[in-house]
Amino acid sequence: MFIAITATLVMNSLVQAKTIRLVTLEYPPYEYTQDGQLKGLAVDVIRRTFKEMNQPITIEVLPWARAMRYIKEGSRDAVFTAFKTPERERFADFSNQVLMQQAVSLFVRRDSKIAFDGDLRELDTYSLGVVRKISYGLKLDNAIKTDTFKRVEEANEGTQNFGLLLKKRVDMVASTKYGGYHILKKLDRESDVKELPISVQNLPSYIAFSKERKLTQLRDEFDKTLGRLKQSGEYQKIIDDYFARQL
Repeated sequence: MFIAITATLVMNSLVQAKTIRLVTLEYPPYEYTQDGQLKGLAVDVIRRTFKEMNQPITIEVLPWARAMRYIKEGSRDAVFTAFKTPERERFADFSNQVLMQQAVSLFVRRDSKIAFDGDLRELDTYSLGVVRKISYGLKLDNAIKTDTFKRVEEANEGTQNFGLLLKKRVDMVASTKYGGYHILKKLDRESDVKELPISVQNLPSYIAFSKERKLTQLRDEFDKTLGRLKQSGEYQKIIDDYFARQL
């Protein structure tokens, strides 16, 4: 019995000692690089959660399509922040705990006359800018797949996407609410763009572990730890502290 318990403890220590390789994307304010440092709301939550687990991590910023490919083939351990889709669930184990709740919105130029009442079919005469391989939730994803919009232009990341709008190459762009405002502030173009008043969808985003890496035990421990941070109020404090630093 003693030997079995000792062996289990040693194995757990070895698992925890191994550095977990995470990947993410440039997606402010959730995750982004500034002056060579990785920052962001989701980054703060991720770092705190794994610190509570005594689990070393590295975080690598990659184009989203490549990040998802690495998770699918098992060359990286986990990715954040990811929306849950049936396709992704085939190769990734998503956390049960929500990492970030995100509102997906449409942004247009300040002088635009586009009106949105929540029905995407009413926008069939307009072009839309999106980030390549990003999921915006089932509602908008399905509208794109069924050719609801006049045209869909793809960019490699969020700043390029808003560039399509500002250069008048598209009529509107999709983005998370906070992400859109962060990009516009960075570009100093807040006065040139407005958010349509009704969100497309409010979506939970998660950390997703590669099924190839067989990390369900680590995923479960992450869920427990993040759940405790939420119950204790520490999760909300991390969020409040982040936005306080932006003022």
